[in-house]
Amino acid sequence: MHTYDAVVIGAGQAGLSASYHLARLGIDHVLLDADEAPGGAWQHRWDSLSMNDVHGVADLPDAAAPGGSADRANLVLPAWFGRYESEHSLPVERPVRVESVVTSGELLEVRAGARTWTTRTLVNATGTWTQPFVPAYPGAATFLGEQLHTHDYPGPEHFDGRRVLVVGGGASAVQFLGELAPRTEVLWVTRRPPVWRDHFGEETGREAIGLVQERVRAGLPPASVVSVTGLALRPQEQEAARLGAYDRRREMFARIEPDGVRWADGSFEQVDVILWATGFRPALAHLAPLHLRSEHGGIALVQSGADVQTATEVDRDPRVQLVGYGPSASTIGGNRAGRAAALAVRRHLAGHPVVTGVAAG
Repeated sequence: MHTYDAVVIGAGQAGLSASYHLARLGIDHVLLDADEAPGGAWQHRWDSLSMNDVHGVADLPDAAAPGGSADRANLVLPAWFGRYESEHSLPVERPVRVESVVTSGELLEVRAGARTWTTRTLVNATGTWTQPFVPAYPGAATFLGEQLHTHDYPGPEHFDGRRVLVVGGGASAVQFLGELAPRTEVLWVTRRPPVWRDHFGEETGREAIGLVQERVRAGLPPASVVSVTGLALRPQEQEAARLGAYDRRREMFARIEPDGVRWADGSFEQVDVILWATGFRPALAHLAPLHLRSEHGGIALVQSGADVQTATEVDRDPRVQLVGYGPSASTIGGNRAGRAAALAVRRHLAGHPVVTGVAAG
């Protein structure tokens, strides 16, 4: 069995960046992707999400990102990713759904069904899309209407004529309200008051990413960057604002009932649909055999330079790099982390040379 110098898991933006830089450094690697086609999570987004709606897509190394347009993001970006893989001859294998990564002496074994890849290092770029988070609420199982998560959002026309409760305080909730309010009745509830901003400056972004990194350095689960940066209304959401869609309830409901939700004061709100815009969690279950998590539930990363988005090396196992996790969980952060991970892989390989000079079996 061939032993790779690195295996990259996930061919989203961070994984493509890591593979590009590994190739530039001459590091023997393979890029495993669970999807049947290029595009990462973008290929699964809803049809109404246009390139004007996405919250900034960074350039890939040596490839400028597509600009804003009315074209569907779930077509434009997968096509761009596919061209990138082809033009740079990235060593992608798909579909490969990795089930576990285990230690085998000084090496790592990446397992997917009956197949195994042996490697000296691992770059994990599995993102969050496959791990939608829905909080537990009393009575949720009794609801007779429809419950959907951002992961399964079918587009605004699906909700016509129905009363929709949007739950969550992130960018997706703002987008959903912007689409739905002009065509049907919506209510909005968040656990915390949203922080609105008119302008996102570079300093704001750095502060937000730094706060996320502080959690990761301490071994805590990473918080979302938007929870620190705040939210902004774009022109396409101004009509929803005029209709009052962003006048949120000031407290969460106490329980879910068959026909709606009951508030803490005992009042009742009838709704037909609960749309959970409650975010995602990192897709890391396949790394559980490596025992990377701290006692606080997160995975601590080592920061060696001034740029917190380049913190990728796992503190408990320097063979493993996480990209698109914590402070690098954005398109531009993923690109920086991809390069940093490739350099960290090179350093690790240099410090742990193959004694025999041949690939291990």
